Parts: sequence; C-alpha cells; structure tokens
Amino acid sequence: MEKSTTPVLTGKEGEEFDLHKAASWTKNHRERNADHPHSHFFGKEILEKILSQEGCVGLRFYHAHSKSASENGGEQHLIIVGSKADGTDMLNTASAQKLSRDEMKGIAKAHDVVGQEALPCPGSPGCPKNFMTDHTIS
Repeated sequence: MEKSTTPVLTGKEGEEFDLHKAASWTKNHRERNADHPHSHFFGKEILEKILSQEGCVGLRFYHAHSKSASENGGEQHLIIVGSKADGTDMLNTASAQKLSRDEMKGIAKAHDVVGQEALPCPGSPGCPKNFMTDHTIS
C-alpha cells in the first residue's frame, strides 16, 4: 500500500484571535491555575532556529514537568519542536531510541533542534502587566 503524499500540516494552521476573547480565556486559566505559570516567553533566536530547519512547517508545543508524578516539587515547562508537513515532529527518533540523552547531545543534527528554557510568568524578569495577565487592568 502506498503512503499518501498529501500533507497533514500546511504551515497555515492557526489564525488571528479576538483580543477580548483571548483576555477572557487567559483570565479563566489564571483563576483555575493560580499557582502555575500563566505564560512562557521564548526568544526570537530559538524560534527562528527551529522554524528555519529544512522541512519545518510549524511548531509543536509540549507541556512538560521537571519531576515525575511520584516526586515532589519541580516546575512546569513548555518544550518546542519543529513539525513536518506529514505531522511528524522533527526529532532524531531512530538514534534517540539507542542512545542516552548525553550521547544524543553529542550527535544531534541541526535539524533536531528542541527548544526549552522559556521564562515563565509570573516569576521571571520581563513579565508583562496587561489585561492578558491581570483582570484588574482594562
């Protein structure tokens, strides 16, 4: 059976969104998750590095945590990877299955860029104060 060549992803996914609805939704999140980050800032450099990979049509964001469910403490994170038109993430998964994390760092190709180290807000320098972050501001 032949594999379909029709792209699953086009790079045109997503759309501009109503600012007032976005503010309302972020307020809902802050109220439901008061003790968790409300946003993450990623610099232009890492985003461009991921997006400029050959075959990359967009970004996929993974929710992550530095500790397992059985461990106390830790922090929430967002992990960013590039995605291809066929819907797969741009990861060197064949090698990753056979190598440790440290070994992978040594051989990771430029097209296997994974982003992290975002600045969570609140709690990091440069966190904004606006109606997307504080319902008392109009």
